Amino acid sequence: MTFRIKGSHIIALAICAGLGGWMYTGKLITGGQGSGDNSLETISERTAKASSELFKVRYVSLFSELRSEHIQVRGRTKANAIVTIRSETIGIVKQRLVSKGQAVKQGDLVCVLERGAREAKLAQAKAQLAQAEGDHSAKTELSKRGFASKTSVNQFKFALDSAKAGLVQAELEIARTEIRANASGIVQDPVVEVGDMLRLGDACITLIDNDPMLFIGQVSERDVSKIELGMVADVTLVTGEIVNGKIRYIATSADAKTRTFQVEIELENSKNNIRDGLTASADVVLPAQAAYRLSPSWIGLADSGVIGISALNDDNTVRFVPVKILARTNDGFWVSGPTEGMRIISLGRDYVGEGEKVEPVADKMASVETQK
Repeated sequence: MTFRIKGSHIIALAICAGLGGWMYTGKLITGGQGSGDNSLETISERTAKASSELFKVRYVSLFSELRSEHIQVRGRTKANAIVTIRSETIGIVKQRLVSKGQAVKQGDLVCVLERGAREAKLAQAKAQLAQAEGDHSAKTELSKRGFASKTSVNQFKFALDSAKAGLVQAELEIARTEIRANASGIVQDPVVEVGDMLRLGDACITLIDNDPMLFIGQVSERDVSKIELGMVADVTLVTGEIVNGKIRYIATSADAKTRTFQVEIELENSKNNIRDGLTASADVVLPAQAAYRLSPSWIGLADSGVIGISALNDDNTVRFVPVKILARTNDGFWVSGPTEGMRIISLGRDYVGEGEKVEPVADKMASVETQK
């Protein structure tokens, strides 16, 4: 029987010949150890070499920037005072000399009451005073001549003083029929009409004192310690107008329901163009302070829960530095706590521990971003 060599046999023989040649020219490695110049490193050697190499981290040098923080307060405008001009006597309104919307200055005559019997009482008081003066004068002259006692002279002196007091009272009642403004402002409701009967203490007119105008708002308990009396604020009215003002009052106790503190900002309103009750918002600018801008990924927590960053010492060992977050913006976190020029780890902080020595590499891209 004839044996025929197939193509698969030839391929198998070629593979066997190639393996044999490779094995003949190769190096034998036993137990992870080789011989010759091209021998490989053992596992233990590679492990020892890796442990002796320092872990590489990227770092950024921090430099502070002056940053002004703003506090936004929402509220409304409110007149400085609403003053009611009241009657100090009883009478019927004879004249009202001002109208709603009219500006009134302190001391201006605003209402006149009918005098009625007051004029008769004034005339009577004048007559009684004249009689008392005559009696007292005559009695004094008789006393000088020895025809009247000192006691009788004193009695007429008392009558004279009473007559003078009666005249003053009658004149005061006449003066009270002319009601004058005890403050300046704009006339608004309620106002009396001619013919109305006023009792003691009834309102003749009402004045709104709107210069200065006030902005009334509420500040959160977190921000109230940041503001002070006299700080400048820009108040934006619902009309879009922006008015400058200063803080003149900060409440010492919080609202029981909202836990916020009332703030009053004084606005100049000499032209009376700011109305009472307008919706507004105030932007209070705090003094500029040095702060550091950090990426959120650079900040972490210590085992104790303290917020901070990982920084590098001069010998390239790692240390934890606590920071205080001042604000969070689209650019990242603004913090205080680091020092000028401090190197902090921007990449690799999660893989190194405090006190570990590392190989720092400057993070140029992150440095550019933090200095924008």
